[in-house]
Amino acid sequence: MAVAEEGSVELTETAQNTTASAQGQALSHGISFGEALRVWARVAALSFGGPAGQIAMMHRIIVEEKRWIGETRFLHALNYCTLLPGPEAQQLAIYIGWLMHKTKGGLVAGALFVLPGAVAIMVLSWIYAIFGNVGAVQALFFGLKAAVLAIVLEAVLRIGRRALRNRAMIALAAGAFIALFLFRAPFPLVVLTAGLIGFVGGRAGWAAFQAGNGHGKVGSRQVADIETALGEEVPAHARPPISWSLKVAGVALFLWFAPVLALVALLGPGNVFTDISIFFSKMAMVTFGGAYAVLSYVAQQAVEHYHWLKPGEMLDGLGMAETTPGPLIMVTQFVGFMGAYRDPGLLHPLLAGTLGALLTTWVTFVPCFLWIFLGAPFMETMRNNRALSAALAAITAAVVGVILNLAVWFALHVLFRELYEARGFGMTVDVPVLSSVNLASLILTVGAIVAVFRFKIGMLTVLAGCSLIGLVYGLFMGWI
Repeated sequence: MAVAEEGSVELTETAQNTTASAQGQALSHGISFGEALRVWARVAALSFGGPAGQIAMMHRIIVEEKRWIGETRFLHALNYCTLLPGPEAQQLAIYIGWLMHKTKGGLVAGALFVLPGAVAIMVLSWIYAIFGNVGAVQALFFGLKAAVLAIVLEAVLRIGRRALRNRAMIALAAGAFIALFLFRAPFPLVVLTAGLIGFVGGRAGWAAFQAGNGHGKVGSRQVADIETALGEEVPAHARPPISWSLKVAGVALFLWFAPVLALVALLGPGNVFTDISIFFSKMAMVTFGGAYAVLSYVAQQAVEHYHWLKPGEMLDGLGMAETTPGPLIMVTQFVGFMGAYRDPGLLHPLLAGTLGALLTTWVTFVPCFLWIFLGAPFMETMRNNRALSAALAAITAAVVGVILNLAVWFALHVLFRELYEARGFGMTVDVPVLSSVNLASLILTVGAIVAVFRFKIGMLTVLAGCSLIGLVYGLFMGWI
């Protein structure tokens, strides 16, 4: 049984049963499901700032303030979530919710984490689709693009400082960038290759791949596991029989693939809804490394292959995701909305866009619950696994190169009006036409970079400031 929070009054068995009943059938740790529901709603409402900010906020509330779990357990869960495809912050919420209140706890924690962002992005997508050509909207997103580019560059350096601690890791990052930028290698192949190299290096005991927990200090105070509500013990529900795991996997797989198979059967290949369901289902299985890493893959496919978006619109969607709560990967909902909006078939464009957005969100986030419910019980018995830690370190290093590729791709499309494709020696590179440089965009981007790197101004402040400058510029240029 978990150790009660230090300093709490010991209750008799009868009193414990009475209290548990009154608080909504609390488990042995004494935290009722109702209390957990309120805490996860609070976490969801404060989930701004990208994965780093969301994880730090969750640590402050769950570990430091509420003391549900301790530092070691938090980082162990975070390491597993970082190894998974999909948004690590949301998966961490599912993991902790599951630890505290079984399957229903994980479902509530994960769903609430996504809900505010899903609603916000849906509203913004409607506004964008209806008023996207209005001068004020154009000016607003003109400013946002500069801020987003600065934030992505900051992410490269922030992750790079943590991940590139030796020459092997630097080589992995450089190799990932070269493979993506020069040779257009598939994003999933790059990340999976890095993970395999790390796993082999960890198993072989190579010094370059001997990682710690893969993360630096997360919060302001470290809390020992023994001081928390859950304690150090593994809860009984975290040691389920194989039959339970298979049952959960079966249900999750059905919920994930049933809409996809139904769309393929009813609409056939080539339909926009079929394409959305298949593409984002594949993305959910291979998008390792966090939101910034996956965006280069999504942008490449959505813009160049499916033609759902124009290059600048991908930046608009990222600006929406940066300024709303929830995972940054919610930008995919905007992609799905615009893809279906522009190819609605017999439906009204806004209805088609709404359905496309909901479909995208469903096939993107349902797998997150599968990875946790199926894998977390095994992770609870595999703490401090060297091979997994090494794979995490290698993937994180490669992600630096992936995000750098994303930053360069964004920069080319934000700062230049014209690009041409240069080919040779197996390489394909987008080269800017220097005479097409957008001076206003360049000046605003440089200003955003100075604000972020020199004056350490916060992300939301930079986004708001650039948006305001964009509106003023639009007014000056006569857009508004």
